[in-house]
Amino acid sequence: MAEEEVVLTEEKGHVRLITLNQPRKLNVISPKVVYLLAQNLENWEKDEEAKLVIIKGAGRAFSAGGDLKVFYDGRNSKDYCLQVVYRYYWLCYHIHTYKKPQVALVHGIAMGGGATLMVPMKFSVVTEKTVFAMPEASIGFHTDCSFSYILSRLPGRLGEYFGLTGARLSGAELVAAGLATHLVPLDKLLELENRLVSLNSGDESAVKAAIEEFSSDVQISQESVLHKREVIDECFSKDSVEEILESFEAESRKEGNEWIVPVLKGLKRSSPTGLKITLKSIRDGRKQTLSECLKKEFRLTINLLRAIISGDVFEGIRALTIDKDNSPKWDPLTLGEVDSKKLDLVFEPFEEALELNIPENEEQRWTGKYEDSVYAGK
Repeated sequence: MAEEEVVLTEEKGHVRLITLNQPRKLNVISPKVVYLLAQNLENWEKDEEAKLVIIKGAGRAFSAGGDLKVFYDGRNSKDYCLQVVYRYYWLCYHIHTYKKPQVALVHGIAMGGGATLMVPMKFSVVTEKTVFAMPEASIGFHTDCSFSYILSRLPGRLGEYFGLTGARLSGAELVAAGLATHLVPLDKLLELENRLVSLNSGDESAVKAAIEEFSSDVQISQESVLHKREVIDECFSKDSVEEILESFEAESRKEGNEWIVPVLKGLKRSSPTGLKITLKSIRDGRKQTLSECLKKEFRLTINLLRAIISGDVFEGIRALTIDKDNSPKWDPLTLGEVDSKKLDLVFEPFEEALELNIPENEEQRWTGKYEDSVYAGK
């Protein structure tokens, strides 16, 4: 059987199209996908004939995020996943700072690392079928792939709320929250794609006008979490995860706050280590640049995969995707047992040569690849 092409590319005039092509796996971001995305985006940014980049997902999902099985399979081999982690964080920087207009056409699931191919784009088009979430904290991981930067810049304490709870957002909610730019009906998405291709241009005003031809007004229901800002800002501004939970639980007892009960239940089932790391990362992110956030997230990911503070990420993946028993056994089991010194340790900078290399010189912005790092020689 021929090997599946995990990324499909097309060149149509001045337009370049990328299709994530693992529909049976919900277009997970595998090591090969990361490599091909970086290769194509670099080539197209340097190609004067390429004016506009469109990215979409095959099948019923945009992307369910990173391939967690790759992480799990490497749990007993030191730095088994270091290469793909380095490559993806390096790619995240270039997605955020890309020099040509990008349009993400997002239907179905867009979660975790998959959302990194959507939110930073100049134009992020979602539909009524789009579902977004950043559920990493619940499995002992952290808000990664530049999301400590993105979430920390949302209004009020929505960033802490989304990062800690892994709340699911609809397409309309994404636009209302500033995490997407346009809402287009799913049955108009292909027509919009064809319209963008026919433009054959990277003129941002023309691209925006074309998208707006197909866009719907954004209306969110009264039940939307975006209408709960007063409670969220009050509770999720507390100094610690323990205080957040205590405040949130107190609010849940008030009339009209029944919506909190299932959210609180999910928080209490989440990894204590994952929650504490995520809160600190988002809070630190408010004072950090994009480059600083990505370097920090790279360190956190490597340290968590090395189980420096806890092996929760592997236990979370096991319970969610391997055995699928949804009964993780966290270690430590409670928030109070998380060692603050170990928590600080996973945030400590690496030696300079071991840090993620984010190019500071714009003329050499595509340098700093994994192949050029000290890790490649190990």
